[in-house]
Amino acid sequence: MNESLMPILVGCGQITQREEDPTIALSPMDLTAKACIQAAEDTNIGKKIFNLLDTLVLIRSFSDTSWRFKCPFGSYSNPPKSLANRISANNVNNLIYTFSGGNMPQWTINRLSEKIAEGEIELALIAGGEALNTQKNAQRNKINLNWNEITDNNYGRWGIDKPGWSKVEEIHKMNGAIYAYPMIENAIRGNLGHNIKEHLSYMADLFSKFSLTASLNPLADKKKKFTSKEIGNVSEDNPFIGFPYTKLMNANAFIDQSAAIIITNVAKAKELSIPKNKWVYLHGCADAYDHWFLSDRINYYSSPAMSIVAKEAFEMAKCKIEDIDYLDLYSCFPSAIEIACKEMNIPIDDSRGLTITGGLPYFGGPGNNYVTHSIAEMMNKLRQNPNKKGLITANGNYITKQSVGIYSCKPIEKAFNIKDPQLYQNKIMKNKGPKFINTADGKAFIETYTVMYNKERDPIFSILFGRLKNKKRFIANTINDKNLLKEMTNKDYLKASGKVVNKDSKNIFIPD
Repeated sequence: MNESLMPILVGCGQITQREEDPTIALSPMDLTAKACIQAAEDTNIGKKIFNLLDTLVLIRSFSDTSWRFKCPFGSYSNPPKSLANRISANNVNNLIYTFSGGNMPQWTINRLSEKIAEGEIELALIAGGEALNTQKNAQRNKINLNWNEITDNNYGRWGIDKPGWSKVEEIHKMNGAIYAYPMIENAIRGNLGHNIKEHLSYMADLFSKFSLTASLNPLADKKKKFTSKEIGNVSEDNPFIGFPYTKLMNANAFIDQSAAIIITNVAKAKELSIPKNKWVYLHGCADAYDHWFLSDRINYYSSPAMSIVAKEAFEMAKCKIEDIDYLDLYSCFPSAIEIACKEMNIPIDDSRGLTITGGLPYFGGPGNNYVTHSIAEMMNKLRQNPNKKGLITANGNYITKQSVGIYSCKPIEKAFNIKDPQLYQNKIMKNKGPKFINTADGKAFIETYTVMYNKERDPIFSILFGRLKNKKRFIANTINDKNLLKEMTNKDYLKASGKVVNKDSKNIFIPD
């Protein structure tokens, strides 16, 4: 095999900042640079490796992704260039900024590996970081920070530039993860046959194990171990955000965290004298996406894309799920884990554990960049246990974009070659859900739903997917009646019958 075409990961760095004074805390870009320096030192080469980089990929920040996290303190006109300047990466030919998605770190590792195997690049850095806790503290204390940086805007873009919701979904307020995932969760509950109380306990038991892992991780944002009761019981400190999720079941985005990975080829690693005990191989990988909008899904408790990427990655790595020693399943909300387990035949109480970091609610959910942390964590795990294998899953949008990586320090035994994902993507696209209509009228029932809460812990509106008698699917809200909304969190409204009417371009569901 040609060693110059054999990709390996050789450096990793992770930073968790806990400075509560916004005037002292590092900006998101400075925080990211710090993780890059740590990754460079991890290779045993140090900062001089930055001058050898030909490619730098920066994972998109949440402030450039979501209206919920928009930064009031300015922006970077060329984010990857700002990072390159900070670490003196003066010879980079490819500056890339990704589009959004929690899948993007693993997707990027897959693409960089592919480009190394094709001889297009030789030495690359992938990094990302968030300082949303500092941003929030500054806003709360009315402190004005200057995070504005104007340079050119000449950089490449990777990923898919497309919102995760349709126009009609946005009209009905289904335009964010905190709205979509609880709807998916209620569908899972219905498929499992759980009542509301049973399912709250089921989710809480799952996440208490993640909390335990986080409590033992020095980089975790939440170091306290939460019990199942603390996670599942609705209280003043742990209210519903979007039913059935309590606060402790949501990804924790308001953190200051950054991570970086350095990837090269075997020949270059030898040339630079990077020790072999630093090398980690990508044995298998795959990427795919389900139907882009929830409206078009077959159902809300499965992911054909996850099933296919797992199958393809295992086939490429020549192994099975039973051969994996370490798992880190993407964990923005319980539903992401539950579906991954279902599609990959992993027991929900697997003795190996489902996370090596502590997951997004407890370790921390640094925007689109969480999986850079999980890959870095996996690298360190495998270096300590060179004969073992680790599996990473990455998820973008709303159980939409799926990416998988299988890693080991053991060398791969053949040339690195990724199957063209379009070969299996077409199969997913052919299998579409029931016909979706924008305007609905007539007798109907609820397919799945959520009730959203405000900061005062009051229910404020609901979103639901429903079916008409002719099986056509629609999205709707209910009337904003507080008694009805509260009842929808205490009494099961899955399959509840009623009628739907269209008023002012909105579908309104009225239960019987």
